[in-house]
Amino acid sequence: MPLPDEGRRRVVIEAVTPAIDAGLYAVKRTPGEAVTVEADVFTDGHDKIAVRLLHRPAGRDAWQEVPMRLVDNDRWRGSFIVDQVGRWEYTVEAWVDHFATWQHQLPRRMQAGDDITSELLEAAAMVRRAASRAPDEPSRVWLRDCAAALESAGPTAERAALALSDELTARMAALPDRALATRAPRVFPVIVDRERARWGAWYEMFPRSAGPDPERSATFQEAAERLPAIAAMGFDVLYLPPIHPIGRTNRKGKGNALVSEPGDPGSPWAIGSHEGGHDAVEPGLGTIEDFRWFREQAERHGLEVALDIAWQCSPDHPYVKAHPEWFRHRPDGTIKYAENPPKKYQDIYPFDFETEAWRALWEELRDVVWFWVEQGVRIFRVDNPHTKPMAFWQWLIADLKARDPGLIFLAEAFTRPKVMRYLAKIGFTQSYTYFTWRNTKAEIEEYLVELTTSEMKEYFRPNFFANTPDILHKFLQEGGLPAFRIRLLLAATLAANYGIYSGFEIGENRPAAEGSEEYLHSEKYQFRQWDWDRKESIRDLIAQVNRLRRAHPALQTNEGLRFHLTTNDHLIAYSKAADGDPSRLLMVVSVDPRMPREGHVCVSLPDDPVGEDERYLVRDLLTDRTYAWLGAWNYVRLDPDLPAHIFRLERVRAA
Repeated sequence: MPLPDEGRRRVVIEAVTPAIDAGLYAVKRTPGEAVTVEADVFTDGHDKIAVRLLHRPAGRDAWQEVPMRLVDNDRWRGSFIVDQVGRWEYTVEAWVDHFATWQHQLPRRMQAGDDITSELLEAAAMVRRAASRAPDEPSRVWLRDCAAALESAGPTAERAALALSDELTARMAALPDRALATRAPRVFPVIVDRERARWGAWYEMFPRSAGPDPERSATFQEAAERLPAIAAMGFDVLYLPPIHPIGRTNRKGKGNALVSEPGDPGSPWAIGSHEGGHDAVEPGLGTIEDFRWFREQAERHGLEVALDIAWQCSPDHPYVKAHPEWFRHRPDGTIKYAENPPKKYQDIYPFDFETEAWRALWEELRDVVWFWVEQGVRIFRVDNPHTKPMAFWQWLIADLKARDPGLIFLAEAFTRPKVMRYLAKIGFTQSYTYFTWRNTKAEIEEYLVELTTSEMKEYFRPNFFANTPDILHKFLQEGGLPAFRIRLLLAATLAANYGIYSGFEIGENRPAAEGSEEYLHSEKYQFRQWDWDRKESIRDLIAQVNRLRRAHPALQTNEGLRFHLTTNDHLIAYSKAADGDPSRLLMVVSVDPRMPREGHVCVSLPDDPVGEDERYLVRDLLTDRTYAWLGAWNYVRLDPDLPAHIFRLERVRAA
């Protein structure tokens, strides 16, 4: 076996975290957030070591560094703050600190009554070597003078005091001998996204249903009339399902009927007709120029428009004639439509990602996304990404974000857990989750613990959509408006990103059939007119919750989520705190939409205990009522009409 390149490196570095799949994939942050790194670092014998956390924006030559501190049992920790969007990287470097080791041993020798003359000469030699590494002449002079004093015949006690002085310690620590330093075997990546990736409230609407005539598509000009109402509810992102021309061949009718009637608009996900494909606009909505105008109007109302990416084609899509090689063919030469047995999608042709022409296909789809970026869109919700190759998404997202690091991609990945996690690892900014199907206290707590305390917290950003055009959960079907209030309050306070699909605010909960999660009169297949003036509405509650989300940084992050004990399993309690804010927000939510629930909530946490005799105030941010509480356990009662408290804990003694 050959000798190593340098066998004198004595420090070992292992178990660096966070390191997604040993550093193959990036952790995710937004500007201003910390990356806290830990590593096991040790050496042979009893020598002292110095450990540094190195970090930099990717592409820069120079590293910035911060000291890492010993936590326990050879585990070291350090943090750095990312301050700009883009790719970053970090690693760990360590070396034997001979001067620190010498300083540690000297007092022991003195206590033992040893002659330390030789030791002081050793220190002088180390100080002289450090002087040669000093960046300026004053520092070099100071260190050489110090070395001379250590070598002198002066009183031993004075020379020892100089060797142990704070100033010499600091100067030597700043000029270490790193010639034999060990560096972690790889550099670990970080993706820093813009702030909207970390938190935001999403609203989904079909613009074609936002007009005055239920028999035709609304135009973008007409759909813009809805913008003030959506903005008034406090949303940040307006997500539009596909806005492209819709095919006519095998067009679906109302209720997903196989045969459409005259005037049926078809599914927006059956993309493409003689009017154009993925880079065109459905004529009923208007033109590309009309879309740009709509986007500008939305931005004036504080809404950023997100568009749907759906890689599939109507049989009428221009690609079908221009590039038949991009599709899968039956033995008789016809193109296969999409199927997920027993479901059939006769109006859709999926792309064949195993085509020999895959390179041209990938580049074309990449260029389509960039076309919409050029129209001012920087957020994309991606339809069923788990049904396309992972390597394709990894390439496409990396390629596009190299051009614009501020792009955001939300994965609509209702799929198996490992597939969902992998999509996040390879580049998706956010992901849909299983939140819709987590409705009991136990289910919610178990799921959120996984999302916020496992390694997933480093790379997986959940977006808690309370409903979608495809998912009307039984909880909403059976619970009436109280169920909508509950799911809103949970989604908006558990997760930094959440969303609703239009109709949620007025309690739309009619299923297509018993046991179905599909909506009756699904907007996916027909125009809908909504009674936005319906008296039974939770618009005001949505607006209030979104105001609180903007006012309180604790609700803008998934960090710091802690669950609290309750005496009633129909009451779930959890708190959040933001860095720099000494108070916590404590949420108590009833998960029962049918009847009032009461019980006691434990405010105390293991690392933030509340004494039995401690008096303090809690203010409910939903009602603006203040309560004087005593000790760890306190009584709450919640009603279906307002099934939650959002308390701000004021840990000061009540008067």
